[in-house]
Amino acid sequence: MKKIVLLILLISAAFKLQAAQQQQLSPDTLKQELQITADSCKAPIYTLLADVYLRYDTVANRRKRTLYQTEALNYTMQALHYYSRYNDSAGLRVSFDNLAKVYFSQRKFSQAKWFVLQSNSISRIKKDTLNVITSLVKLSMVKMEIKDFSLAMRDLNEALSLAIAGHMPQWEATVQKNFGFLYNRMDNPAKGAIALKRADAILDSLKRDQAVKMLAIQRFARDTIGTRTIDSALKKKVAVTATRKPVKAKKAPLKKAVASL
Repeated sequence: MKKIVLLILLISAAFKLQAAQQQQLSPDTLKQELQITADSCKAPIYTLLADVYLRYDTVANRRKRTLYQTEALNYTMQALHYYSRYNDSAGLRVSFDNLAKVYFSQRKFSQAKWFVLQSNSISRIKKDTLNVITSLVKLSMVKMEIKDFSLAMRDLNEALSLAIAGHMPQWEATVQKNFGFLYNRMDNPAKGAIALKRADAILDSLKRDQAVKMLAIQRFARDTIGTRTIDSALKKKVAVTATRKPVKAKKAPLKKAVASL
């Protein structure tokens, strides 16, 4: 019974979170919502509050941007506390990713690396290949900053293998781009250029495939509509013919026979 009640509360919180996202509620409104929300449902609201301040990249003023980062860390930590209490692994991973983002921006690479590793661990446990790749790419970026190039290379190689095996060309291109950045950081611009060309080639192939698919869809739609139009016209013609009354042929007047003399 307790689990059912908790599930209902979490579903309610999810609906509130979705409504808040659609209405783009202000931080003050969200803080008021926290006052009337049960503890078991506060984590998504704290996450939404953190999202407001995670847009610090759009803030031009340096002091205000620092304030936004501090608030993002504060509210994400609050969300993390509640997600941890209720064993919400999806919420924990979102919180780890958010914390890693802020610490990376602040150039606090040890903290950023630790939180990306936590996110990566959850994704591996869940067998969530897409998020494993995402976290590996983030790890490689952190390791590039601390000049741990060999380990960054290892992360990207694993990410590339997973992307190829999982048939994820978009992520394959992303990994190739990061190989380009890594080689450039290693003062090997020739290999960097090759990796970036590979990324562009993959993206160009994706665009061509998409264009071919769209053309096929348009042709199918045109042919289908054309066939339906012809069928409809034929049906109308048959219906009109069937409803017409047959025209009776006029009888020719009989000539009277004249007796010959």
